[in-house]
Amino acid sequence: MVSFSLSLRSLALGLAFSVNAVGIYGARIQTPFLPLPADAPQRRADLKDIFLTSWNAYKQFAFPHDDLTPISKSFTDGRNGWGASAVDALTTLVSDAWMPLLGIFEEIVNFTSHIDFTISHTTDTVSIFETSIRYLAGMLSAYELSGKKYPALVKQAEILGTKMSAAWINGNKIPFGELDFNTSTPVIQTSNIAEAGTLTLEWSRLAEYTGNDTFRALAEGSVRQIASVPDPIPGFPAQGIDPSTGESVGAYVTWGGGSDSYLEYLIKYARITNTKDPLFADTWHTAVDSSIHTLLRQSTVGNHTYLADLDDSGTIRHIGSHLACFMAGNWIMGGKLLNNNTIVNIGLALNEGCWNTYASTATGIGPEAFGYISSDGDFTGSGDPSEGDLAFYNRNGFYILPGDSDYFMRPEVLESNFYAWRSTGNIKYYQRAISAMNSFKTFLKTPTVAFAPIDDVDSTDSDFIDDMESFWFAEVLKYLYLTFDDPNRISLDNFVFNTEAHPFIAPPELPSYGSGQLTAKTKPFKAVSGPLPLVSFNPKLPTKIPN
Repeated sequence: MVSFSLSLRSLALGLAFSVNAVGIYGARIQTPFLPLPADAPQRRADLKDIFLTSWNAYKQFAFPHDDLTPISKSFTDGRNGWGASAVDALTTLVSDAWMPLLGIFEEIVNFTSHIDFTISHTTDTVSIFETSIRYLAGMLSAYELSGKKYPALVKQAEILGTKMSAAWINGNKIPFGELDFNTSTPVIQTSNIAEAGTLTLEWSRLAEYTGNDTFRALAEGSVRQIASVPDPIPGFPAQGIDPSTGESVGAYVTWGGGSDSYLEYLIKYARITNTKDPLFADTWHTAVDSSIHTLLRQSTVGNHTYLADLDDSGTIRHIGSHLACFMAGNWIMGGKLLNNNTIVNIGLALNEGCWNTYASTATGIGPEAFGYISSDGDFTGSGDPSEGDLAFYNRNGFYILPGDSDYFMRPEVLESNFYAWRSTGNIKYYQRAISAMNSFKTFLKTPTVAFAPIDDVDSTDSDFIDDMESFWFAEVLKYLYLTFDDPNRISLDNFVFNTEAHPFIAPPELPSYGSGQLTAKTKPFKAVSGPLPLVSFNPKLPTKIPN
């Protein structure tokens, strides 16, 4: 078990390089000369089959709509009817030589080049966050990965970004989260730091390719505002934020939905820009330091490592989520960039806790959210665990929270497993990817077409959820494929992935990132109450079909 006795503060102030069994930590993330096992070509072929099975069903029953509904063999248009699954699949198709040969990539490029992004094709408002991470990033990343052969992708991204810029009004530094595209009018409501702070990778790259630096300034200005407000714990803002005032709403602190990708992008933006401004890396470093001192927990069974939530009242909630499991890979990456061995090791320990939620269920797949017990209690905010919960906990070191037994085809555990594999070369991470892939083939394959989410990961006869989201193509299949692929092809030292797994080309790395100093606020935090938007909404439409 990893020891956390070494102070991060002393590391931040004095440590330049650390050495342990993994090796020397510098600003490079991947372990050098990582050999692939002999069965890697077969594993890639297996992923190709899963992709094609999914794509062919989407093409037959859903294209050009957003998502396939595999059980009913129909479609949904939850992302404004612009063909989300097609655009989100672009960078998975161009990640290796075999996919473009099928002609699918060029077909999607042609389709994407003719989407009318000036209006929503549904009555729904447009999410600035979701549209940026899926459509904007998908087009710009595909433009890069294809050798900049398709300038129409940049033109389409510029049209889309220009329309979305209407979310910033009245000189506000924080954009409103939802926009009526047909009238260019934002919906005046509270947002959260993930929605407002997860735009910098996409919008800065859009600025680079269009020559319009306003795109970068808008996105970066939002992050600077979030980082400037007083926070419940150092470096870690409250989840809610009011675009009208630029101030925090509530005091909830979490690495999960609503906050997650703001934290993720702090260190990623520092890396992709090599900025001399230490704000981004130092703020991330401070949030991690505060998390170690305030949120880090170990379960009383199995000594699994988790990060708790801190609610509006300042009470620790002993909960984790599939969404939050991205943080393990993020800590591995950030620890490497900061030359901080302690952060890397804790990231690897967090990855173990997240993987345990897969290894412990009947399907070998992890749930949406879970609770646990540590030395300071078991409060989750969802009531006391039942006898069945406690029995499950005593076997596994966590239990599935009521109503959160589903797997919605999320990528985060496999994302962190990918970072752990590439950074250490430990074969167990490769083997875990195979285990997850086999579980998907067994339990997500529907009796109709393609693959679908399931309602209960601890049942081998679960209901299906009739919605194959676009991130199945963009993230889950990509992270699995890259785990089995040549590590030098899409290297973590040469690319930075956005939160939808679209890779952007990164400049040569610096020796280290940040100043080595933790940030400090002069103004004390004062919680302001107000309504928060829904986060991590799952449109569950279960249909009982035997596997």
